[in-house]
Amino acid sequence: METISQTLEHVLVTAHHQNCLTVGVYESAKFLNEDPDGAVLCVLALDEEDEDDAALQIHFKLLQAFCYDNYLDILRVTGMRQLAQLLEDTNTSNRNESRDLHCILVTNPSEQILQCQALQQLAKFCEESRHRYEWLPHLELQDR
Repeated sequence: METISQTLEHVLVTAHHQNCLTVGVYESAKFLNEDPDGAVLCVLALDEEDEDDAALQIHFKLLQAFCYDNYLDILRVTGMRQLAQLLEDTNTSNRNESRDLHCILVTNPSEQILQCQALQQLAKFCEESRHRYEWLPHLELQDR
């Protein structure tokens, strides 16, 4: 049986291959400002070394509030290295350029992604978490 972390990985890889991801805190905020209904999932990634970053925490709080107000499913994950490996783009010519993976939106989903059982499982997980008053469910990505 697949864990919810593996389900999230599947959704992110599928969306990445279909060019349905917006990556980066600023890029995500800009996207949500322009098309708040165009996203189906927000993933906030944070590791221990980032927990003292006040600017990042403020951005996260604002993104969380926006997602709650707009009924957008949201998850917090740890495992930035695993996330980077998962979304590594083999077609990128400049591998030294680091990407801001602190916020990732699954955006402009095709019907295939919307009907994806994995995305539906994540939505159910988020809903069940909210029923338990866990407003920002936390997942840890596993080593590959």
